[in-house]
Amino acid sequence: MEQLDNKMSSSLGSYKLQRYPVRKKETLRAWDSADEYLLQYLDENKLLQAEVSLLIINDSFGGLSLPLSKFQPVVITDSYLSTQAIRLNAQSNGIDEDLITVIDSLVTPESTLNVRSRIGNHVVLIKVPKSLAMLEDQLHRIRPLLDESTVIVAAAMTKHIHMSTLELFEKIIGPTKSSRAQKKSRLIFSQFDADLSVADNPYPKSYALPYKLDDIDIEVKNHAAVFSQEKLDLGSRFFIENLPVSDQYKTIVDLGCGNGALGLMAAIKNPLAKIIFTDESYMAVESSISNFLSVFDDTREAEFLQTDCLQGVEENSVSLVLCNPPFHQNNAINDNVAWQMFFEAREALESKGELWVVGNRHLAYHAKLKHLFGSCEVMASNKKFTILKAVK
Repeated sequence: MEQLDNKMSSSLGSYKLQRYPVRKKETLRAWDSADEYLLQYLDENKLLQAEVSLLIINDSFGGLSLPLSKFQPVVITDSYLSTQAIRLNAQSNGIDEDLITVIDSLVTPESTLNVRSRIGNHVVLIKVPKSLAMLEDQLHRIRPLLDESTVIVAAAMTKHIHMSTLELFEKIIGPTKSSRAQKKSRLIFSQFDADLSVADNPYPKSYALPYKLDDIDIEVKNHAAVFSQEKLDLGSRFFIENLPVSDQYKTIVDLGCGNGALGLMAAIKNPLAKIIFTDESYMAVESSISNFLSVFDDTREAEFLQTDCLQGVEENSVSLVLCNPPFHQNNAINDNVAWQMFFEAREALESKGELWVVGNRHLAYHAKLKHLFGSCEVMASNKKFTILKAVK
């Protein structure tokens, strides 16, 4: 396999960038042509003045914040992985990481931007996220920061920009247009309209699970970044209907917890177990905390980890891991995350501990689990999903 070139070159300099977590045989770059197009546009249009106040939203691995570090940008991200990548890539390029202020997607931007307040032009850069819900929430959150002089430029690969994307900018920010395509990427320009009538931010949203506790509906809250906004997704529903129950489960992990529905229902069905929720999305972990507390208040022990898969969970300490793996990272579809989840689950499980996985039948997770655990058992299946168990 040809060695992946991890050097990004632009008119603002060259930088070595790696995705996080770092993998020996990485096949995906840590930036894309949309990053390059955006940097080129800023430079050619002389938007980067010494006094510029710069806000960057959704910088995945530092492709924007590192070249722009001398302008002391504020970066908003929902990703723990992005937070770590920006920090590590800054270090490896000899950039003072204190020049880049990284805040999570739930922090009120106003309070943080005051730290970077200057007299001068204000520029907002947005890498368009895969989720329209996430984009909608982010545009609502930044609107109070904008005025008619703010330069707002978004970027994405052309295949990820749709009419619905432009319509969100029109609805929440103001008049919007897009650029010509360049290297399969495109820019979006939006002009703030102070007179625009904008509805309230609809997030977080809530819905009732198709289950009851003591004849009372269980309602879950979902921040914008959480998968399946309107109702419980079919894979999780099938998993919940087949969740394992045993007094032998002392510690149960909801790995990649999302809104925490799996862990919440596992807690209800296994009243003696401690539950650990882990996710790399700040909004997911916050949703899980809110949903667990709404059912148990402070009567049950639980732990919530903002982390990469199972980092921070002790080896040989867990009885049961529940996992509904994502098959993509950002906009890239691959099985790296699933492999990492399964490997780290094996490390975290105690002897005879169990990993239960739900996935679409065509993903063939049984082959991966058999390779890692030596054996794998089908616990339930239907036309679309399979639930697998592997024992350490």
